[in-house]
Amino acid sequence: MKHFWSFALLILLISCSSDSTNRNPYLQEVSFRFELNLNLPLYSDLNTIGNPVYVGNSGVGTRGAFVIKSSLDTYYAFEASCPNHAPNDCSTMTIDGQNVVCSCEGYTYSLFTGQQLDRPDDGKRYYDLLFYKATQSGNVVIISN
Repeated sequence: MKHFWSFALLILLISCSSDSTNRNPYLQEVSFRFELNLNLPLYSDLNTIGNPVYVGNSGVGTRGAFVIKSSLDTYYAFEASCPNHAPNDCSTMTIDGQNVVCSCEGYTYSLFTGQQLDRPDDGKRYYDLLFYKATQSGNVVIISN
């Protein structure tokens, strides 16, 4: 019986996990799937490394998504709403080269890493861009969450 309880305790400890994922309290993660045809003029900039495109279609994320080609066959997609406050009138970011800028506070984020580039050193918690999955299939890039 002693071995049974030891075994049960071991199973309990192994099955418990510590989810260290930091969920953003400002942005709700919505499910979506959207295809970008690279043959269309609207998305042709994605054929070149470092040219970001804003996808503002309804049903794509909360406020749309930014997509960028980072290497020969790698694409990144990020939520277009600023991750450091609830969505509002000024929270849809704008493209500035290979970065995006939130017009509410002026925070800048890299589209290659998703990281906030000008994080204040004030002890508060700041979030990086919300990442979406981006995969290429032929001449189509599929972004999804």
